[in-house]
Amino acid sequence: MMDEEMGAASPAHPEAPVDDGVTPHDGQIPQADRDEKAATSDAAGATGAAGDAGATGDAKPDGKAKGKGKKRGSLLRELPVLVVIALALALVIKTYAFQAYFIPSGSMQNTLAIGDKVLVNKIVYHLRSIHRGDIVVFNGAGSWDQNAPPPPNPFDRLYRAIIGLFGAAPGQTDYIKRVIGVPGDHVQCCNAQGQVTVNSVPLSEKSYLYPGNVPSAAPFSAIVPAGHLWVMGDHRAVSDDSRDHVGFPGGGTIPENEVVGRAFWIVWPPSRWRVLPIPATFEQSALNASKAAGSAAAPQLTSASAVPAVPVTPAVPLAAGLIGAVPLTWGQRRLRGSVRRRIARRRSP
Repeated sequence: MMDEEMGAASPAHPEAPVDDGVTPHDGQIPQADRDEKAATSDAAGATGAAGDAGATGDAKPDGKAKGKGKKRGSLLRELPVLVVIALALALVIKTYAFQAYFIPSGSMQNTLAIGDKVLVNKIVYHLRSIHRGDIVVFNGAGSWDQNAPPPPNPFDRLYRAIIGLFGAAPGQTDYIKRVIGVPGDHVQCCNAQGQVTVNSVPLSEKSYLYPGNVPSAAPFSAIVPAGHLWVMGDHRAVSDDSRDHVGFPGGGTIPENEVVGRAFWIVWPPSRWRVLPIPATFEQSALNASKAAGSAAAPQLTSASAVPAVPVTPAVPLAAGLIGAVPLTWGQRRLRGSVRRRIARRRSP
C-alpha cells in the first residue's frame, strides 16, 4: 500500500525541470491548492457531522434514562407517604365509621353463627337513637365485667387502635346482643303464653329465636334505667345476657354510651351474606304507648359465661384507606408538579 501511495505521489516525468521561482500573483489560487482545501473542508465537515450525530444519538438515551430514573425515585419517595395516608384513613374509618367483628360463640344463633364476621356501623347512633331489635356490639367493662382493667391512657388507646388495624386488640371486653328494652321500658317474662313482654306488649320472637328455645327459662322483670339498655341473645338457652347480671350495676342493663355500634351486615362467609334487619315485632306502635312507672326485682339467673365478640382484621377500613389514599397522593403529586411548572415558567426569560 505504501508503495502504491508513494508511486502515485511521484512525478510523471522525474527529469522534468522543477520551477523554484516565484509564481506570478494574478489573484487566483492554483488548482492543486483549491483541491487540497476542498478535500480538507469535506473531511472536516464529515467529521463534524459524525460528531454531531454521535452527540445527538448519545443525548437521547441519556435523557430518557434520566427521566425514568426521576420517575422511579419520585415513586419510591411517595410510597411511604401513600402507606401513611392509607393507614391514617383506615384508623379513622375503624375508629369512627365501620369495624368487622368475629362471632366466637353461639349466643346469637341462628341469627349469627359461630365463625361469622359482621360489619358494625359506628356512625348510625350519632344520627338516630338505639332501637329495640337492633343487634349491638358494646363494651362490658364496668357493667358485666367487674374485674375489667382501668381505662387506658391516651397513648395506650392509640397503641390499641393501631394494633387493632391488624387484628384484635388485647384485653377486649366487647359483646354482641339484641336490644330488647330501651330506657323507660318495662321488660318482663313471662306472660300466660310464655312470651317476653315490653310495656305489657308481647313480642313474637319466633323469627329469630333459636329453634326449640323458649323466650326465657326463668322469669324476670325490670325497668330499664335512663341511659341504659336491656339486651338478650337469640339463643336463649346458652346466652349470658341481661338476665344473668341483675345483681350487677345497672341491674343487668348496659350503658348506652358503651355501645360501639350496630351490627348490620354479615360479611363472611360469602354463603351467609345478608343484612340484619330489625324484626317486625319491634315495630309495634303499642310498644311506645306506655312506659313503666314502677320497678320489680328479678331473680339472678345462671348460665354459661358470656363470650366477647372479637374484632377482626379490618379489611374494609384498610381497603377503604388504601382506596382513599391513592387519589389523595395522586392529587397532591399533580398539584406539586403544576406549582413547579409555574415557577419554572416565571423564572425562564
